[in-house]
Amino acid sequence: MQKAVSTEALPASRRIDERIAELGGWRGAVLSRMRQLIREADPDVVEEWKWMGTPVWAHAGIICTGESYQSVVKLTFLKGASLDDPSRLFNASLDGNARRAIDIREGDAIDADAFKALILAAVALNLSAAKSKSGKTKRSSG
Repeated sequence: MQKAVSTEALPASRRIDERIAELGGWRGAVLSRMRQLIREADPDVVEEWKWMGTPVWAHAGIICTGESYQSVVKLTFLKGASLDDPSRLFNASLDGNARRAIDIREGDAIDADAFKALILAAVALNLSAAKSKSGKTKRSSG
């Protein structure tokens, strides 16, 4: 008799694959497309699975999460308030001090180049924050 494989043991990328398949329809297609754009923008992105079933994309810190609801697929950028958004992709969570989100409804079109630029800006912000933290922890002896 074979033991069932716990989903806890699966790599995050596989769990995200399963989530996309589970969603199916337009929500699965949207989450899949946004994932593809994230990977194209940053080939070094790390996929994670957090908070009881949320796809997360990270590079030197969290870039964004991909949540699925009945009427929207929501991409939440944890440091979105600190990012320039000249194409005005952010359309949700606009009042907070840190996060910004993109709510994508069935039939919505997303500017792929603008989205990739937003991903790259989030990565750059994470890298600059990581660099400044590492600089603060190094002290000269003397």
